Amino acid sequence: MTMKKGSLSIDSENIFPIIKKWVYSDHDIFVRELVSNGCDAITKLKKLDMMGEYELPDNYKAKIQVIVNPEEKTLKFIDNGLGMTAEEVEKYITQIAFSGATQFLEKYKDKTTEDEMIGHFGLGFYSAFMVADEVHIDTLSYQNDATAVHWVSEGGTEYEMQDGNKQEVGTEITLFLNEDCLEFANEYRVREVLEKYCSFMPVEIFLSKANAEPEYETIDEADVLDTDEVVEHITEEPKEGEEGEAKQKAKIVKRPVSISDIHPLWTKNPSECTKEDYIDFYRKVFMDYKEPLFWIHLNMDYPFNLKGILYFPKINTEYDSIEGKIKLYNNQVFIADNIKEVIPEFLMVLKGVIDCPDLPLNVSRSALQNDGFVNKVADYISKKVADKLNGMFKTDRENYEKYWDDISPFIKFGCLKDEKFGSKVKDSILYKDLEHKYLTLEDCIKANKKEDAETEETKTETTEGTDAAENSEQAEKEKTTVYYVTDEQQQSQYINMFKEQGQDAILLTHNIDSAFITYLEQKHEDVKFMRIDADVHESLKDEVSEDEKEEFQKTSDSIVEIFRKELGNDKLDVKVEKLKDDNVASMAVLSEESRRMAEMMKMYGMSGMDPSMFGTQATLILNANHPLVKFVVEHKRSKNVSIICKQLYDLAMLAHKPLNPEEMTAFVQRSNEIMMLLTK
Repeated sequence: MTMKKGSLSIDSENIFPIIKKWVYSDHDIFVRELVSNGCDAITKLKKLDMMGEYELPDNYKAKIQVIVNPEEKTLKFIDNGLGMTAEEVEKYITQIAFSGATQFLEKYKDKTTEDEMIGHFGLGFYSAFMVADEVHIDTLSYQNDATAVHWVSEGGTEYEMQDGNKQEVGTEITLFLNEDCLEFANEYRVREVLEKYCSFMPVEIFLSKANAEPEYETIDEADVLDTDEVVEHITEEPKEGEEGEAKQKAKIVKRPVSISDIHPLWTKNPSECTKEDYIDFYRKVFMDYKEPLFWIHLNMDYPFNLKGILYFPKINTEYDSIEGKIKLYNNQVFIADNIKEVIPEFLMVLKGVIDCPDLPLNVSRSALQNDGFVNKVADYISKKVADKLNGMFKTDRENYEKYWDDISPFIKFGCLKDEKFGSKVKDSILYKDLEHKYLTLEDCIKANKKEDAETEETKTETTEGTDAAENSEQAEKEKTTVYYVTDEQQQSQYINMFKEQGQDAILLTHNIDSAFITYLEQKHEDVKFMRIDADVHESLKDEVSEDEKEEFQKTSDSIVEIFRKELGNDKLDVKVEKLKDDNVASMAVLSEESRRMAEMMKMYGMSGMDPSMFGTQATLILNANHPLVKFVVEHKRSKNVSIICKQLYDLAMLAHKPLNPEEMTAFVQRSNEIMMLLTK
């Protein structure tokens, strides 16, 4: 073939400045593109062999070589795939890329920022011009009597093509790096990029440095292969004091080690994989020293092809980022991390790999078209996670309970974000009671219905003139109340009172639980949730007989008047009850509706407003059975009444919520005064 010169296809003068100057979301993406092209060429050659259209040599070993040369500032990519003829170079190199490029320019000609282009423009081979001023292609086709081709392009706008001298079937691409991209002539930098994009490509990839000094290793003589270059034969005598025969060793040129694992774990059948395999793979890919809680091996062939492994990591929410990392692959070629169109948002906390060759990628391979197929993939992943959770709940409840505290936040988040997922896992959601035992919501409802029935029965027995059937019917109409705790330490007083009366509550201590409670109430219209300090449960009170009611009301009014006066707040909400627990003098409650309103105010930045406007002031509950409360009534003119009232109020508030700095200072000073009184 005589030398052929020409200009690259239309609009090239507009395209190459974009390629060279373009701030790619990942500037190193060209490595993946060129290695992927090599993999494609090898795959096609193997297919031709299987079809009988070509016969591979007996010693054929598919591989891609990447060679860095710092002295010459070059980077080579060599594959032993099917190669190209001159006509194919003309077709696939000088023309095909620019049909897509023309569409790109037309689509984005009115865009003004580079960021809007990112992820929408890919030219495969031509990504080489992002880092190179000059690119050479040397290729030899597998076809009989094919002639090698040498192709050169400087600057990207013109090319020369002539006969080459390549002897082996395949393609060699040489990049002459520009001054801004000499980092890619560094062996360690290129290794980093290859490990990022090419760790699991289906072809072995070997990285080397041109003109590097050879490295050696010593192996047993019996392990020497025909391809090994033996430098020296060594006889290794037993060490002094050891028995045994001399060992025959061989010093060889160090065997190259492939960067890619061509049979990654997700391509295998789950039955072939051990627990150790899954854990080793997890640590290798995600550099996480902690063991994952458990995992899901995805393996689907119909209606689309998808394989992968999703890991549920153990997260310390105090220190760890709750964002996981799911790596997306296409035929073992890395595409991106955490593409939200494919991975449901609530599963972004997971770590894992997903390989879906059927995913519709745009021309750059780095973004997904947002279509119905992608939604089906996301739905499938969500369904498999739900199936795994339900399966563990039914068949491995013990371990499921061990994992629950770690996995519950994002399962609850999933229920909030995905209606289908929520309906699938609703019966596998657990709740921890005051004894730290795990219950389902159905268990909680049954237990609380029983408690409500017992309380109603007691009220019926002690209430004269009320028809029992009427009471029972009214109780049936009311919603079942499930009590919950958000802070075991802060609400410990209420917890102890519940326990002493045989009452129970569930622990909902995560930030997401506030929204999850609302979700549950929407799904279960016959259930309402109430925090343990929202009211005084009937079981905690002593009944006031009919004979005592009038006198008790007078005493209560007197106590309310005294406390409002001593605390300087005539609007203070005070209630007097007879509590069964004689150790409790005072406590505070805030109705569920008021507290939720306060939380909403805080969420929307309204915490500075006067809480009384929305009825979000706590109610002070005083125990008429307690000696301190009785003292206040019986000695209301005593100089100590004021200090007792203030102290009882602060103690109640302390058990309800933290005091502000001024309140805490006054409380500490008052506590010191009380201790001084004891010394007199």
